Amino acid sequence: MNRLKEMREDRDILQKDIAKDLGITQRNYSYFETGMTALTEDILNKLADYYQTSIDYILYRTDKKEAYPKSHIMKD
Repeated sequence: MNRLKEMREDRDILQKDIAKDLGITQRNYSYFETGMTALTEDILNKLADYYQTSIDYILYRTDKKEAYPKSHIMKD
């Protein structure tokens, strides 16, 4: 995943540092970044929160870096 690498390098973050924040090993993070391991829903959510962006941006479904606004849950 080149976008993960781009976002990490744009912020001068090391793989080991983001891996620690995500609660995974540097090796596992490296596998996500290179595409050797598929991103899980849990990791995608954590990455979107970490980078304050959308999952769609991480997955190349949009080029807008901004996170989507939080949804308001409607009460019955």
